[in-house]
Amino acid sequence: MTRGAILAFIIILISVNIPTSAANAQVSIPFLNSQNQEQPTLAPVLKEATPAVVNIAVESQVSLERNPLYADPFFRRFFEFPDVQPRTRPRLSAGSGVIVDAAKGYILTNAHVVDGGDEILVTLKDRRQFKAELVGSDRGTDIALLKIDANNLSALRLGDSDDLEVGDFVIAIGNPFGLGQTVTSGIVSALGRTGLNLEGYEDFIQTDAPINPGNSGGALISLDGELIGINTAIVAPAGGNVGIGFAVPSNMARGVMEQLIEFGEVRRGRLGVVIQDLTPDLALALDIDATHGAVVSQVEEGSPADKAGVEAGDVILSVDGQPIDGSSDLRNQIGLKRPGSTVSLKLLRDGDERTLRARLAKGDSDEGSLSSTSAPKLAGAKLRALTSADQIPGVAKGVVVEDIAAGSPAARAGLRPGDVIVAINQNPVDSVGDVTAALDRANGPIALSVVRGSTRLFLVIR
Repeated sequence: MTRGAILAFIIILISVNIPTSAANAQVSIPFLNSQNQEQPTLAPVLKEATPAVVNIAVESQVSLERNPLYADPFFRRFFEFPDVQPRTRPRLSAGSGVIVDAAKGYILTNAHVVDGGDEILVTLKDRRQFKAELVGSDRGTDIALLKIDANNLSALRLGDSDDLEVGDFVIAIGNPFGLGQTVTSGIVSALGRTGLNLEGYEDFIQTDAPINPGNSGGALISLDGELIGINTAIVAPAGGNVGIGFAVPSNMARGVMEQLIEFGEVRRGRLGVVIQDLTPDLALALDIDATHGAVVSQVEEGSPADKAGVEAGDVILSVDGQPIDGSSDLRNQIGLKRPGSTVSLKLLRDGDERTLRARLAKGDSDEGSLSSTSAPKLAGAKLRALTSADQIPGVAKGVVVEDIAAGSPAARAGLRPGDVIVAINQNPVDSVGDVTAALDRANGPIALSVVRGSTRLFLVIR
């Protein structure tokens, strides 16, 4: 799903405050019942799985807007006790969680469910209630880990979400609209969904199993009863289920959980590159014989990527043997590996594949995704040659964009005043004449290598 499509909808993080109606299950699969008779039922799987799914109630304090008259010396005298007015009020929100370790009482849920909570209360299916300790929370993946001190717990096995395929049947279990434990079913509609949160680490499972506000942190399980996702968000133009829900894959949740247990936080690896998607136009402009991957537009000096020999213009095809479809895929792969770990990078350079090894440094959100834009030509741009007075760090030659006419083709191409064009189709330019000649020679899409502040990126024009 593109970011543009996402913006056309309301994305709801599915915790809930207000009760309302819920959707019913849509799919059933044949299993043997207790009398060994074959009939359409999921009951045998659910009898094992549902005791591991819990309801979570979170109490927090929210600030109240103070009447501005309280701060006015003239009006203060009209209020008998202006300084004792409450400045906060309690708020109770509800979500779901999944017990993943019965012996230690570990519960996986969403970070947004417990964010800002002063007290977290867990209710089991057998109605026992326990106060939970927050072990750690990671907003980047929207995963949090709780711990309760309880006996006789049931836990779900963590499955391998990499084995999922579109069309696989799945079951969602949670606490929609605060009604209590509810089960729905459907299929895996898509894999590897991104674009819901530009700052997050995303690789969502999309499902049509009906999930609603209150399902946040609940379980998405396979037909063999394994946990393969943590329900997180829905596309909901009307505020409820429309058949588009998203879950964090179990493999991502497992990696986050292990770090939260060990460190109380997630420590992310950093490669030291600026990247963008390999679009068909960019591949044609740069003469790249590949259909997937992440294009390196800039390498940070002294970074792990620099030390490993990665160069601007390289296309990273895989990390540790895992294929890279685009920039968000690479960001996930690197950002969820620990600092100090060594990764194998398969990349394409000048038509040749090669493999490099890089030792990741400690970082946070280093692998950014930069989108390219396109336009017929560069009309509307006022250009001049770069001079020593411009003092652009690391740039000795290039063409400066002095001004851009609003709404012009150059503006639509993504150029901004202050950008420095350093190459066209990877051929360096150091004068306006070079730019004009390069544009005249180009036959097809054109890739501009642009320096913007401390960032290098590619812009594609036609």
